[in-house]
Amino acid sequence: MLTKFESKSNRVKGLSFHPVRPWILTSLHNGVIQLWDYRMGVLLERFDEHDGPVRGVDFHRIQPLIVSGGDDYKIKVWDYKLRRCLFTLLGHLDYIRTVQFHPENPWIVSASDDQTIRIWNWQSRTCLSVLTGHNHYVMCAAFHPKDDLIVSASLDQTVRVWDTANLRKKHVRGAQNYDPSADGAVVAPRVNVDIFGAPDAVVKYVLEGHDRGVNWASFHPTLPLVISGADDRQVKLWRMNETKAWEVDTLRGHTNNVSCVIFHPKYELIISNSEDRSIRVWDISKRMGVQTFRRENDRFWILAAHTEQNLLAAGHDSGMIVFKLERERPAFEVNGTNKLFYVKDKYVRLHEFNNGKDVPIVSLRRGQHTPPSGLGNGPKGMSYNTFSTPTECNVIVTSDADGGSYELISFQPDMGTPSEPTSSHKGSAIAAVFIARNRFAVLDKNRQILIKNFQNEITKKITPPNPGTDAIFFAGVSGRILLSSEDRMTLFDTQSRMVIAEVQVPRVKYVIWSSDLNHVALLSKHGIMICDRQLEQKSTITETVRVKSGAWDTTGKMFFYTTLNHIKYCLPNGDFGIIRTLDVPVYITKVDGDNLYCLDRECKTRKMKIENTEAVFKMALANKQYGDVMRMVHHSRLCGQSIIAYLQQKGFPEVALHFVRDHKTRFRLALACGNIEIALETVDKISQEENMEQTASECWHQLGVEALRQGNHQVVEKAAQMTKDFDRLSFLYLITGNTVKLRKMLKISEIRKDVMSRFHNSLYLGDVSERVQVLEGAGQVYLAYLTAATHGLKEEAERLAIDLEAAGIELPDMTDIIKKSKLLQPPTPIIRTKDGSEKDQGIKEEDANVNWPLLTVPKSAFEGTIAETAEGMSRIGSTGDEEYGDASGGAWDDDLDFDDDGPPKSSGGGAAEGGGGGGSGWDNDLDFGDDDDLALPVDNKSGGFPDGDDDNLFTAPTPGVRAASQWVNNSSYAADHIAAGSFETAMQLLNRQIAIQQFEPLKSKFIGVYCGATSAIPGLPLSPALMLPVQKTRNSGDNKMLPSICIKLPILIEKLKSAYKFFHMAQFQESLDCFKSIIESIPLIVTSSRSEGNEVKELLDISREYITGIRLKLAIELSTSDPVRSAELSAYFTHCNLQPGHLFLALRQAMVSAFRIKNYITAASFAHRLLELPEASSEKNSEMKTKAQKVILKSEKEARNEHTLQYNERNPFDIDCKEFLPIFRGSPCVKCAYCSSAYTPEMKDKLCATCGMAIVGVETIGLVFNNRK
Repeated sequence: MLTKFESKSNRVKGLSFHPVRPWILTSLHNGVIQLWDYRMGVLLERFDEHDGPVRGVDFHRIQPLIVSGGDDYKIKVWDYKLRRCLFTLLGHLDYIRTVQFHPENPWIVSASDDQTIRIWNWQSRTCLSVLTGHNHYVMCAAFHPKDDLIVSASLDQTVRVWDTANLRKKHVRGAQNYDPSADGAVVAPRVNVDIFGAPDAVVKYVLEGHDRGVNWASFHPTLPLVISGADDRQVKLWRMNETKAWEVDTLRGHTNNVSCVIFHPKYELIISNSEDRSIRVWDISKRMGVQTFRRENDRFWILAAHTEQNLLAAGHDSGMIVFKLERERPAFEVNGTNKLFYVKDKYVRLHEFNNGKDVPIVSLRRGQHTPPSGLGNGPKGMSYNTFSTPTECNVIVTSDADGGSYELISFQPDMGTPSEPTSSHKGSAIAAVFIARNRFAVLDKNRQILIKNFQNEITKKITPPNPGTDAIFFAGVSGRILLSSEDRMTLFDTQSRMVIAEVQVPRVKYVIWSSDLNHVALLSKHGIMICDRQLEQKSTITETVRVKSGAWDTTGKMFFYTTLNHIKYCLPNGDFGIIRTLDVPVYITKVDGDNLYCLDRECKTRKMKIENTEAVFKMALANKQYGDVMRMVHHSRLCGQSIIAYLQQKGFPEVALHFVRDHKTRFRLALACGNIEIALETVDKISQEENMEQTASECWHQLGVEALRQGNHQVVEKAAQMTKDFDRLSFLYLITGNTVKLRKMLKISEIRKDVMSRFHNSLYLGDVSERVQVLEGAGQVYLAYLTAATHGLKEEAERLAIDLEAAGIELPDMTDIIKKSKLLQPPTPIIRTKDGSEKDQGIKEEDANVNWPLLTVPKSAFEGTIAETAEGMSRIGSTGDEEYGDASGGAWDDDLDFDDDGPPKSSGGGAAEGGGGGGSGWDNDLDFGDDDDLALPVDNKSGGFPDGDDDNLFTAPTPGVRAASQWVNNSSYAADHIAAGSFETAMQLLNRQIAIQQFEPLKSKFIGVYCGATSAIPGLPLSPALMLPVQKTRNSGDNKMLPSICIKLPILIEKLKSAYKFFHMAQFQESLDCFKSIIESIPLIVTSSRSEGNEVKELLDISREYITGIRLKLAIELSTSDPVRSAELSAYFTHCNLQPGHLFLALRQAMVSAFRIKNYITAASFAHRLLELPEASSEKNSEMKTKAQKVILKSEKEARNEHTLQYNERNPFDIDCKEFLPIFRGSPCVKCAYCSSAYTPEMKDKLCATCGMAIVGVETIGLVFNNRK
C-alpha cells in the first residue's frame, strides 16, 4: 500500500472521490461532512447541518453538487461552489445508509433502515419510486454504471438486483415505450400492465447465500458481476445473465464483519475491508487473496475507488486514508543524450530521441518481473552501466519482490528483433548500482554494501559509515557511490572506504546527474537540492506537493522537474518557476531546447513543446550575459508580474521597465532605478487619465522627493506646481536664488489671501515694507510698528505710531531695541538661477536656467537602453556614438565598468577630439596621402595651442580613488557599504534583501563595523594621526579591493554559548539579549565558504527559535493568574526547536502545568516525550523520570482532560509570534522576510516581533552572504 494522504477525524462512514478534481468527501459519525484536497493535504470546506451521523455521501459527475444522507432521516443536496445546502428531501422513516447520484439521469438512490429504497429526482425535488421487498435494514443501494439496474444489500441476508428500465422510460424524455412482450411476458401480465400500468422497478434477481446480514454489494464496472460482503465474514462473487444470477465463489479470510467490498476500476481485483481492522485485496481470476493491510486499533467501515485514477480510499474509526496498491512510475534510465532504456511488457526497450525509434531489445526472464493480475512486484528501478564498452550493454532491474531483489542482465546492443540476454543473474537487495565497467554495488537487507562482479560473486564487503543507510545511487565517478539515509546524503569511495562529502537532506528518492556530471539534483518527496559533483549544496527548492521526476537540459545548467500537476524549472542559484500545468503526472527523460521528452504511467513515450524563455532569461541574467538579456527583452514574449518582481528582487528595475506598460508600475520602477526622465514622462500620462487625480498627486509628490534627492530642482519645481504645494515652491525659489519667481509667489499668496504664505515670501525676499503691510493688515499694528522702526522706515513708523497712540497703546523706547537688533536678511545664493525673463537685464541666455550639479546615479549594465522602447530600438540615431556607443561599450563585456566615464562631451568638443564623433563604420576619414604640408594652422581663438608649446603645458596628475569608494563600487553587500561609511546605501540594500525597516537596533553594529574597517597610525608631534583602511587580503588575479569586516562567525558562536548558559541558568532576559545581539549581527557578517554561510543560516534559525521560546517563557510568568492560558503557553514552548537539554526543561514545565489543571491526557503526552529524550536516562534526572512515569500512570487511570486547550500535538502548527497562538497546517500564514517568524495575515506589512527590524509578509530575495575565499 502506498499511502498518498491520511486525515485524522471522527469515524468516517462515507467516502466519495471527485471525478476530475483532486478532492475527496468524507462523512463523519459526528454529523460533519469534510471536503479534502488529498493532493495538497488541505481541508477545503466543512458542511455541518445534519443532526447525527452522516452515513452516505456522493459527488455528482458533472454538476457542482453533493448529496448526503444521515441518521436524521434527511437527504440533503449541497452546492460546493456556493458552500450551502440547496434543499432537503424528506420521506424516509429511519436512518439513511447510502446515497448516490445516477451517472446520467437527474436521479438519486437512497437506502434506509425503514426497509425501502427510494429513487429521487433532484431537479424536480420529488420521489420517483419506492422499492420495497427487503424485510430488514437496507444497508446499501447503488446504480449500475451503464445499465438500468440497482443492486441492494440488506440485513435480511439477501442481495437484490432491481430493473429500473420502466422508470427510465417513464421519466426520461426520448426513452422507448415499455413493451412487455419484448421480455417474453405472457398475456395475463400484459393485460395487467395495460390496466394498472407497468411497475417502475421490479426485482430481477434475489441473491441468497450469506448466513448473516449483508452489509455491502456493488457492480463490476464492465462485466456482469456482483460482489457482496456480510456479517458472516465472507465475500461472495456472483455472476448474472439475462435470465438468472448465481454464486461463482466465496472468498474467506476476514475474521470479523465485512463492512464494504468493491471492484478495482482498472485491475481484475476485489478490495474489501472489515471490522477486523484489515483491508484485503483478492484476485478475481485466482479467487484468492494477494495482499492484506492492517491497522492496529481502527476498524474499517467504507471503501471508495476513483473512476479514472489508480486511487482508493478507506474510512476507519479515526479518519481515512487515500492510497494506491502499487507504484505507477515506469522503470527507466537515460544513457548519454540520445538513448532511453525502459521496461514495458516483459521487455527492456530502447527509445532514440533523435529519430523517435522505439524497439524492444531484450526480454526479461519469464515471470521474473511480470506482476500477476496487474498487481504485485513489478520493476521498481533500472540502472544502466555507463562504464561499459559500446559492444556490450548491462542493466540492473530492481523490484520489491521478496522484500527487495535485483536482476543483472547483459545483452548485445542489437537494434533488430528482441533477443534473450547473454547472461542473467539475480539476488536479493534493497538497491543496486554500477560502480565500474565490470563491477556493481549492492545494498543488502542487512544494510551492508556488497561489491560484486558480473558473475554475481562478492569481491568486497563494506560497512556503510551511516548505519541507517537505506539506498545507494550512482555517483558519477568510477568507484564512488552515494549513500542515502533518513536525513543525509553521503559521497562514499568504495576503494578507500572514506567519506568524501556529506550533505543534510531529507530522504532522497532519486538522483539525477547533468550530462557533464558537474551538477546533481537530489529529489526528495517534497524538495529538490542542487549540488556540485563534490556534493556541495548550491540551492534548495521546497514544494508543497510530491516531486515526481526531473532531468537536466543539454547544457547542464537548468534542471526541469515535474510534480503531480506541473512542469517546473530551477537554476543552480535557487531561482525556479512554472513551465506549464499537467493533467496527469509524467516522468521527464530529456530536455533539449524547447522539447521535453517524457514517459507517462502507461509507459508511452511522449514529446512536449515547452516555453522555457523565462528560465533561459534568468540564467542569462545570473551569468551576466547582458547581451542575451537585452535580446530576449526586445524579441521574446516575456511578461507578467512574476518577471517584474524577479527583476526588482535582483536589482534590475531598469530591465523591468521594458516589460511594463501599466503607468503606475512603470512610474514606480523608474523611481527605483533613479530614472527621472521616464518617471516624468509616465506621471504626465497618469495626470491625463480620468479619475486619477489622487494617484497623480501622489506620484508627483514622490517624483519631487526623488528629483530633490538627485538635485534636479527643475523637476522639483514642476512637481510642486502640479501638486499646488506653494510653500514648497517658495522655499525652493529661496534656496535656488530665483527672486523673480519668489516675487511671483508673493503676488500669488496675496491673491489667495494666505497671510502666512505672504509673510513667509516677504521674509524670503527681505522685503521689510511688505512685511509691515502684512502685519498691519492682520491687525498686528504693534508688531508692524516695531518692524518699521527697527528697519529705519521712518514714515511708516510715524504713521503707525499715531494709530497706536490713538488706540491708547504706549510706544516702546526704541533706542535700546535698535542697539540690540540684528538685520534678518536671506543669504545671497552662490549659484543663482533665473528664468527667461531676465535675459533682457544683461544676463546670458545660457545662464538663465542653470540646474544644480546633479547627484551621480550609478550606471548599470543596461545604461543607454532604459529610455528605448521596443519600437525605438529599430530607429537609427543621427550619430554613431548615439547608436552604438553604449550598446557596444565596456558595459556589455564580461568585465563591467560601473564607474562614471566623466562628464558628457559637447558636440563641438567631440568633433575636435575624436574626429567628428563617428566610428570607422561611417567612412568619414579622408586619405590625403603623405602631404604633411596640408596641415591647417590652429586657430588660437578657439582655445588651441601651437604645436611647439605642447611641452610647456602642465598636466595635473589623475586623482586617486578612495578605498571607501572602491569598496562601495566593488560590492553589493551591506557590510562593505557600512565599512565604507555609506550607511544610506547599506540600509537600502538591507531593505531590499530582507525588508529591514527599523534600523535603530543596528546603530551600534553599524558604528562597530565602520570603526573596525579603519586603523589609526600616530603621526608626528603636533600632527593628526594617519587613518588607514583595513582591507581584506586579495587572492591572486583578484583586483577588487574589499574591507575586512570585524563581525566574525566565531564571535557569534561564543555569544551563542553564553546565551545557552544564561538560558540553562533561567536568566532569560540576559539570554534574550544575547540572542537579540546575534540576530542583529547576522545581516552584517561575511562568510568565507558556502558551508560557513549555511552555519550562519542555522544560527539565525536557532536564534529565532530561542527568542520565541524565551518570549513564551516570559509570557507564562505574566499569566500566573490564568492557569489554563499558562498551560497553553507551556505546551507551545515545547514545540520550539530547542537543544535536547533545554527541551527537557520545557517538557517538564508543560507536563507540570497540564497536570495541575487536571488535563491528564495532555500531561501524559508531554511525559512520553520527556521520557524519549536521552537526558531522561541520566542519574541527575532520575527523580523527574520517576515523576513522569507516575504522571503517565495517573493519566491512564483518569483518562480525561478537564479543560479544552488550543493545542493539538498531532496537527503540526507554527506559533504566531505576536499573539502566541497556533497556526495549524493549511491555515493562512505570513512570515518575517528576515527571521521567518510566523504570523497570521493580519500582521502583514507590520514590524516583526521577534527580530524587531524586518517587515512581515514581504517577498524578498532573502539573506545574502558575501562568500569570500
